[in-house]
Formats: sequence, C-alpha cells, structure tokens
Amino acid sequence: MNVRRRHISGIAVTAAAALGLGTLSACSGDSAAAGNTDKFDVVASFYPMAFLAEEIGGDHVSVTSLTEPGQEPHDLEISAKQRAQLEETDAALFLKGLQPSADEAIAQSGVKTKIDAATLTTLEEHGSEVGGHAAEHEDEHAGEEHAEDEHGHDHGEEAGKDPHIWLDPVKYAEVAEGVGKAFEKADPDHAADYKKNTAALVERLGGLNTKFETGLKDTKTKVFITTHAAFGYLAERYGLIEEAISGLSPESEPSAARIKELEKMAKADGVSTVFYETLVSDKTAKTVANDANLETDVLDPIEGITDKSRGDDYFQVMEANLKALQTALGVK
Repeated sequence: MNVRRRHISGIAVTAAAALGLGTLSACSGDSAAAGNTDKFDVVASFYPMAFLAEEIGGDHVSVTSLTEPGQEPHDLEISAKQRAQLEETDAALFLKGLQPSADEAIAQSGVKTKIDAATLTTLEEHGSEVGGHAAEHEDEHAGEEHAEDEHGHDHGEEAGKDPHIWLDPVKYAEVAEGVGKAFEKADPDHAADYKKNTAALVERLGGLNTKFETGLKDTKTKVFITTHAAFGYLAERYGLIEEAISGLSPESEPSAARIKELEKMAKADGVSTVFYETLVSDKTAKTVANDANLETDVLDPIEGITDKSRGDDYFQVMEANLKALQTALGVK
C-alpha cells in the first residue's frame, strides 16, 4: 500500500486537472500543507475502467483517470507526468487494445498490480456489420451484393479484436467480477467490502441486461446505423444488427461505396436513424442521413462522461441509449 503525501497547491490542482488526474503526487516535508492518504490508489485508463474501480473500491480507493472527460480515448497520448503517476500507484486498470499509449506506459511501469480488462472476458473480432441474427439478415437480401462474407459484408477493412465490451452489460459484469477479485488480492484488508461492492454492481448490471432484453425484444426493425463500430457486442447480445459507417476506429473514413450501400440497406430494412456519438463529430452521420433522408440521434459509447452526456454515469447513459434504440427501431 502506498502512503504518500500530496502537495495540494493551486498550481498542482491546475496541473492535475489539465492531465485528467484526480490527484498529483509530490514529496513534501511540510505535513501541514500535505494530505496523507492510506487509500488503495488506482490509475484507470479511461471512464469505463474508472467507473468499475470507483464502484467496486468505494471509500477504500482513490481513482484517477489517464483520459480527461471529453477526450476521445483512442487519441490518448501518455505524458511524462502521467508515467510518473503510474510509478506511484498501487494498481493500474486498463483495457488492452483500445489505447496503445496507455498499454505501453502501463506495461513499462513498475506498478505491482496491472489489471487488463481484456483478459477478464472474451473479445471477438468484429467488422463493419455485427449482429446476433446476421444470417437471417443475409437471407432477406439473398441475391443482392449485400451478403459477401459470413458477417454479411466485406468492406475492405480488416476486422480486429473489438474492445467495446463495456457496452454489453453481461460482459461488463464479467470484467467487474475479475476486477473485484484483483482488488481483494491486492488489498486484502478490505477484501470483504470489495466482494460486497462487486456483487452489488454485478446485480445492477444484471438488471440493466434484463431492461435491454425486454425493451428490444419486439421492434419493427433490428438494424441500426452508427458512425463507428462500437456497439457490436450490444447488437449480438440483443439480437440486433449494427451497420457501422466506419470501422472500430471513429477516425476512419467511409468509402463512397460504403455510404451508397448503407443508403440502399436503410431503405430495404426500414432504418429510420443514423446514430452519432458525443465525443466525435456528427458530420459523417449527417451526410449519410441527409443523402438517405434519415433522422440522426445520439448513441453514446460511454467512453467518457461530459456535460453533453445524457446522464451522469454509466447506468444513466446506458438507459438513455436504450430509449434511443427503442425509438429508432420502432418498439411495437
């Protein structure tokens, strides 16, 4: 357990805020001007990991995030000060494959407890189309150019391991259980509380899963269009089909052929809405929507919470996502 003194001058607080770090460590001989902490310190790579750490750790943890609110996590570049923070923390919680800069910094750090969420559940390869009933979708469009490979499309991009596991409450619960066990092992003095908090969080995620199952069971269409392929696990879980304009990276540009194909597909499948997200420009979504005469709306991948988010935490935003999907898919 690290027990450190933190110098909390105005300059330090400003620097910490700029770095997206909840606290900034420094050596100080003046105990009156410093705060001692005997908490279990956790550096999380981005919001979904920080949320798990806070929910499971409760009052026993001090959680800081490497990614600032409003910052696109895929764009993260670790600073020298953040590397120093990693050397002083008790645990690092990250999702390997989402943020290469964080992966590298954590791997090179001396932090004793490194928790990779990607090892706590199963990651799958997803392309631009992902769905729980992709085969049915292909049958409906047999004879069209629509079905080109086993997932329905070959968009000229390589599918990769999809890191967006937190958007599936069942997979997120699996990760939560693994994080809880890692906390129990690393900080055994508070193991009972970590176990209790983990169980409570898993139960809440189970309730969220039930809401999605029930809420998306009977809809006019099962197909939804997103700007980037963040919702593959969610689509598979609830029998939907995600058609992404771009691939797993929100910065990738769609081809003219892909946009034309989406317009054709939207008409055939009764798609009403093109979803965009809070941390990325809505320009591409609006272009596709205008060309195909469709609506636009937000489907939030919850990579960070900002004042633009439709809720203050993971659960609130997921419930807002459910409502948006119900409206777009036409709940019967």
